[in-house]
Amino acid sequence: MPTPMIDVEQLVFDYPARRALHAVDFHINPGSITALVGPNGAGKSTLLRCLAALYRPYSGRVSINGFDTAEQPRRVHQSLGYLSDFFGLYDALSVRRSLQHGCRTHGVDSQRVEPTAQRLGLEAYLDTPAGELSRGLRQRLAIGLAIIHEPRVLLLDEPASGLDPEARIALSELFLALQAQGMTLMVSSHILAELEDYADNVLIIDAGRIIDHHGLREQGADSQIRIDLARADSRLAALLQEQAGVSRLQASEQQASFGFAGDAEARAALLARLLAEGLAVATFAPVERDLQAVYVERMRQGRGEAR
Repeated sequence: MPTPMIDVEQLVFDYPARRALHAVDFHINPGSITALVGPNGAGKSTLLRCLAALYRPYSGRVSINGFDTAEQPRRVHQSLGYLSDFFGLYDALSVRRSLQHGCRTHGVDSQRVEPTAQRLGLEAYLDTPAGELSRGLRQRLAIGLAIIHEPRVLLLDEPASGLDPEARIALSELFLALQAQGMTLMVSSHILAELEDYADNVLIIDAGRIIDHHGLREQGADSQIRIDLARADSRLAALLQEQAGVSRLQASEQQASFGFAGDAEARAALLARLLAEGLAVATFAPVERDLQAVYVERMRQGRGEAR
C-alpha cells in the first residue's frame, strides 16, 4: 500500500463559538484526485485550510508529503499549492509579472514563468494585465501562482465557481494533465457532475464529520449489475436467487438488477451460466451510479445514523 500523500488523524478544529471538525480521519494516496463534497457549512473550507497549514487544529495530526503541518508548516507550504474560493490577483500586473511575483514569493527561479504559462495555456496572454483577463483565464492564472513552485499537492476550493461550461471543461482537462504529471489534487465543489469528469475518489463531509470516502473508479466488492433478456424467461429470478453473491435482487421475466459481490471472473462465470441455461441475454453490464446519487444516498444514511 502506498504511503499517503495526505494523512489526517483525529483532526479537531474549533471556532470560538462552535466545533467545525470532529475527529476527522482519512488518507489520500499520491497521484489521485479527490472530490471534497458536502453542504454549505459542512467544514470543507476549514478542512482545506487545515491541510494547507493555514489553520492550526485544536488536536489531531495532519501530514502532507510526510511533513507535519503543526511542526513543519514551511516544509508543508513548499510541498503544496492552495487556491482559496476567493482568490486575489494584482489587476495592474501582467500575467508575466504576476508569475514572476509568484516565483519570488516561493523562492524559485523566474525561468519557471514561461513553462508555467504554457502549461496553463496562458502563453498568449503573458503581457496582458490580469485585470483584463476573462474569469476562466484569471482562474488559470491563480492556479499558475499556486503551482509555480512545482508542489506535490494542490488544494482547490470551489475552483469552477462562476465559470462558463467551456471554461469548466478546460479546467477539468487541466486537472487531469496535472495528475498525469504526478500531482495529487483535492478539489472542493458543489458541481457534482463536473467532479465526475476527473475525480478518482470522493470524500463526503457533513457537520464537520467524514461520512464517506471511497473510490469512484474502483470495481467495488458489491457492484450493481443489470440484465436484459431478448426474450422473456420465467426462470430469470430463480436462477439469480440461486447464485452466490447476489443481493438486492429486483427481477421480472425479462429484466433484473441486483448487487453482486464478486470480481470480473465471478461476473464472467455468472454470465456463462445464464447463457448455458439458454437465457437470451441481450445486456449484462454494471450500472453506473453518478456521484450525485451516491452523495444523496450517503448523506441520507449518515444523517439517519446520527439520529
